[in-house]
This record gives sequence, structure tokens and C-alpha cells, in this order.
Amino acid sequence: MALIEVSHLEKTYNDDGVSTPAVRDISFNVQKGEFVAIMGPSGSGKSTLLHILGFLDRQSGGTYRFDGKTMDDYSPVELARVRNAKMGFVFQTFNLLSRTSVLNNVKLPLLYSGIKESYWDEMAKKAIEDVGLSHRLDHESAKLSGGEKQRVAMARALVLDPQIIFADEPTGNLDSKSGQMVMETIQRLNEEHGHTVILITHETYTAEHAQRVIHILDGRIDKDEKVISRRQSEEFIK
Repeated sequence: MALIEVSHLEKTYNDDGVSTPAVRDISFNVQKGEFVAIMGPSGSGKSTLLHILGFLDRQSGGTYRFDGKTMDDYSPVELARVRNAKMGFVFQTFNLLSRTSVLNNVKLPLLYSGIKESYWDEMAKKAIEDVGLSHRLDHESAKLSGGEKQRVAMARALVLDPQIIFADEPTGNLDSKSGQMVMETIQRLNEEHGHTVILITHETYTAEHAQRVIHILDGRIDKDEKVISRRQSEEFIK
């Protein structure tokens, strides 16, 4: 069974009697361990699609199943637990507490997890190590570079070992060098740790890190193709 199953998905926004379709008849599956980039220009519907996949919004039509279940299979409390424990979110804006240490920022999802507090430091330090920031453990997030802030956000998304990481334009606020480091970290988390990744981007160099690219245009799938990731290409050249 696929981790994500999307069938004839539709999303239409209604404002003062005006209907605006954002997602139109989209169907695809994502297997566990895949790294999929959803690529398209601004306004193509890709972020709307991610919000539906992350149970942050509800579709207007069609079906969406995550790990075999739809949004309607959960109570509001259960839905919040699924988003917290099974899904990790990384957004363009880092959403960190600026005067709080890296360690305490990463521990935030654990507050709502039901896990004993005695385990929190160990779990957070492991996630921080996975993104290569152990040397910044006690630094306030306000004093970090943009790339480091995004990696803290990634560690926070990883701390509960989710089944999937949703990354929405994670390099959008970064310079090219920092963006490259963030994408290499995401790729390593997929290849070495087995995390399923869905990346939303409009940048070709960012999408090159994925194993599969779904191109969205005007709310529809324009093309769905398997690709050779940048790391695979570099290894082939060697």
C-alpha cells in the first residue's frame, strides 16, 4: 500500500460567489521512502496541494488517503496527533522562537507528544545531529544564519521521526550556497535515514535533488517523471 494515495483530487475556493479552482482532477501515489518534488510556477496550485496532503486543508472533491486513512477517519484530536507525530513540516519561513536555544526550539513538538520529558533532550539532540548542527545546540536561533535556521526547522520536523517530511519552498529565503546545504541535508535524510519527502518548489536546481518530479500547471498534473537525482548523477560521473 502506498503511503500517499491521491485520486481525482479537486480544490475550489469560493469568495463572494466567485469560484476559483486551485487543484483540478489530480491523481498520483507516493511510496514509502520516495523523494518527490512537486514543481510549478506561482499560482499553479502546488502549495494548496501540499496543505491537503498535510491534513492542513480539506479537498473539495476526490479522495486523499495518508497511510490508508482519510481526514474523515480521524477526530480533530487524532488529526492533530497525526500531524504532530507522523508528518514533519518545513516551510519557507522558519517559524522559530528567536530568543530560544536551538535545543529548545527542536523540543517544541515533544510538548504535545505524550512522550516522557526525561527523553526529550536525547531525542532533540539526535535530530539536531542528523542535520549537522550539534555545535549550535545552545545558540539562540536569532543568532544563526538563514541556512542554519532552516536546518533547525528541519530538526524540529524530524524530532518525532515522522513518516513523511513536507517541505514547502524550503530554500525560498536563502542564498544559493545556504539553499544548496539545506537541499543536501534533505537528500541525505531521504537516502540515509529513509524519510519520505515531498518537496514543493519552483526552482529547477532544488527539484534536481528528488528522484521524481511532478510538474503542476494551472492546477493539473502536466508531467510526472522519474529523474536521476543530483547525488546519483555525481556518483555516476565519478
